[in-house]
Amino acid sequence: MSPLARPDSVPQPATTPPERIRNFCIIAHIDHGKSTLADRMLQETGVVDQRQMRAQYLDRMDIERERGITIKSQAVRMPWSAPEGATGGLSTYVLNMIDTPGHVDFTYEVSRSLAACEGAVLLVDAAQGIEAQTLANLYLAMENDLTIIPVLNKIDLPSAQPEKYAEEIAGLIGCDVGDVLRVSGKTGEGVPELLDRIVELIPAPTGDADAPARAMIFDSVYDTYRGVVTYVRVIDGSLSPRERIAMMSTKATHELLEIGVSSPEPAPSKGLGVGEVGYLITGVKDVRQSKVGDTVTTLGRMATQALGGYKEPRPMVFSGLYPIDGSDYPILRDALDKLKLNDAALVYEPETSAALGFGFRVGFLGMLHLEIVRERLEREFNLDLISTLPNVGYEVEMDDGTVVDVTNPSEFPAGRIASITEPVVRATILAPSEYIGAIMELCQTRRGTLRGMDYLSPERVEMRYTLPLAEIVFDFFDALKSRTRGFASLDYEPDGVQVADLVKVDILLQGDTVDAFSAIVHKDKAYAYGVQMAGKLKELIPRQQFEVPVQAAIGARVIARETIRAIRKDVLAKCYGGDISRKRKLLEKQKEGKKRMKMVGSVEVPQEAFIAALSQDGGSATAEKSKK
Repeated sequence: MSPLARPDSVPQPATTPPERIRNFCIIAHIDHGKSTLADRMLQETGVVDQRQMRAQYLDRMDIERERGITIKSQAVRMPWSAPEGATGGLSTYVLNMIDTPGHVDFTYEVSRSLAACEGAVLLVDAAQGIEAQTLANLYLAMENDLTIIPVLNKIDLPSAQPEKYAEEIAGLIGCDVGDVLRVSGKTGEGVPELLDRIVELIPAPTGDADAPARAMIFDSVYDTYRGVVTYVRVIDGSLSPRERIAMMSTKATHELLEIGVSSPEPAPSKGLGVGEVGYLITGVKDVRQSKVGDTVTTLGRMATQALGGYKEPRPMVFSGLYPIDGSDYPILRDALDKLKLNDAALVYEPETSAALGFGFRVGFLGMLHLEIVRERLEREFNLDLISTLPNVGYEVEMDDGTVVDVTNPSEFPAGRIASITEPVVRATILAPSEYIGAIMELCQTRRGTLRGMDYLSPERVEMRYTLPLAEIVFDFFDALKSRTRGFASLDYEPDGVQVADLVKVDILLQGDTVDAFSAIVHKDKAYAYGVQMAGKLKELIPRQQFEVPVQAAIGARVIARETIRAIRKDVLAKCYGGDISRKRKLLEKQKEGKKRMKMVGSVEVPQEAFIAALSQDGGSATAEKSKK
């Protein structure tokens, strides 16, 4: 058992009746204080004492602590004594809390957490009010029929306006202004009242204790020493140590070596009953056998019907990940397998590049997701990686009716194309009303279509746009922030596909296409991309013994050109005067030699040039996202 575990403060799960359990999660926009409120709850309930307490206690990764954002949902079990309605006496309840991420790229984490709960604490910053991700998470909770408890956080700030924003929340949810709780995650003010309200309002879990066991896997992690650790929420029946269990989708069977709860450190227990949240350890090292969304049942008395599972997330952005040292390819493959356990939204398949060797084409939910995954691979598995320029997936229909899915420009088909469809998203932008003009101008330049606009209050407006995904994955968020002085917030979700006027821009070196530099862009922006790439390669590729043309082309039509000048020997150095015809003769002789060399020579692009041209310079684009 972990030295930090406090089993004395945790009621044994085998004896906890469902009516004494409350499962809830905390949902909010980025930086509205979810993790700080969770810290205060851990202190109030006594599962973490003052000596062991630290800020962002549930954020276990270094990246989370450095950036101040939550990336992984974390479940924790807390005891709480609340007054009984009629008698007024105190009864001990078990609160299972899940702290969720706030960034739009990690919405899949939030949706899985909501499916394991009966209620949600909707947290709003009392100094900033409702923002885009607040609305998105609220709608997710409503879809899951959860009980919503509205809470205003950070009431201790001098700039807090609790009355104003309480009215805003009440108007949105349809409750009374007095129902909006006011708390401070920093000072702890109002937290006991919130815990009492959770016990009072959130319904107890329902399930059949006598039915065959069914538990939903909502998360998994890989432990080097203990193998796969699976986190489950029990729906029906119960699970006990040393039982043999079966995974209903993979058909794999294992023996339960340990069952326990997170309180917040792992604490072994005698079993898990209806409505409880805990972890299972089977000693299995094969990461593919524990799939998020799968149903766990007992082998002795198997359930016949699996639980619903989760909707599979659709990757929004694709990028190639290649190890700089080719011999690291097997390590990268194992690392992605282990990371997929921890991050169910990750999608990847092997890919080969003529320039970069063996690697993987990886699908991400957004640019911050891409940056975090790459950083985790480099930190946790000691890999040095190149990530190619991100792009989105397209669907190309040929004249003969065949349809080709394109996730990489090198897969773009040759021949007559009937139409190309690109993914679009439904974007919600919340901002002060004085910035409406600047936001409209930005969205129009990014091929956006206004769907509607509502005033949440006289000073704040909600704008809804349909935008092509390719236009927002790179620097849209940065541009939005700079035009609104940092006040706007953005949230988006997939909204199908649309036909678009797209072209493939090829980069040619001395007439030969270099696939790694190709890109699929809108026709209006093709020229700008061609000029930029040709200029970049002119600087990066070293000069050869002969002149090298760098061209950008759409099909057979060249749209931009730069020339890498040849390295020339000064053949006139030995001429100390004399007739001009002698100098011209020497220059013509040199010119003929260069022409012959160009016919047989080939351009070698050094690895450093590929890395510099293909690597995304998107660090700054997502650094701002992680702060806001």
